[in-house]
Amino acid sequence: MAIKRNKRFHAEVATSALSDIMFFLLLFFLIISTLANPNVIKMTLPKAQNNEKTNKQLITLSVTEEKRFFLDKNEVSFSELETSLLAQIGDNKEQTVVVRIPFNLQVQDLVDVLQIGVKNNLKFVIATNASK
Repeated sequence: MAIKRNKRFHAEVATSALSDIMFFLLLFFLIISTLANPNVIKMTLPKAQNNEKTNKQLITLSVTEEKRFFLDKNEVSFSELETSLLAQIGDNKEQTVVVRIPFNLQVQDLVDVLQIGVKNNLKFVIATNASK
């Protein structure tokens, strides 16, 4: 009498391709997250107790420690800052200008920049880091 062995099918999932896909997805999201805000120049901002986040259309005005001025990563001199800013805003006076200025610059440097907004009735916001 012949005894037959019961050979059952065992399902297996090949995971080698899945790990490659996960690696590429991780790499993709890391690269995209660094490009999330390409109009920002790296600098140390002043700290504030409360930060308000805005979701409006913004123009970024950055001032470096060397007192170089950038409008959305385009360098302009201080003498051309007002005309360049007004040209970029155009007829839309409701746009907000985010001023990013290092914490260690003098207050007069900030006031000089903000006077442009006061003179032309523009909305200026000072960017800060949240204090921890």
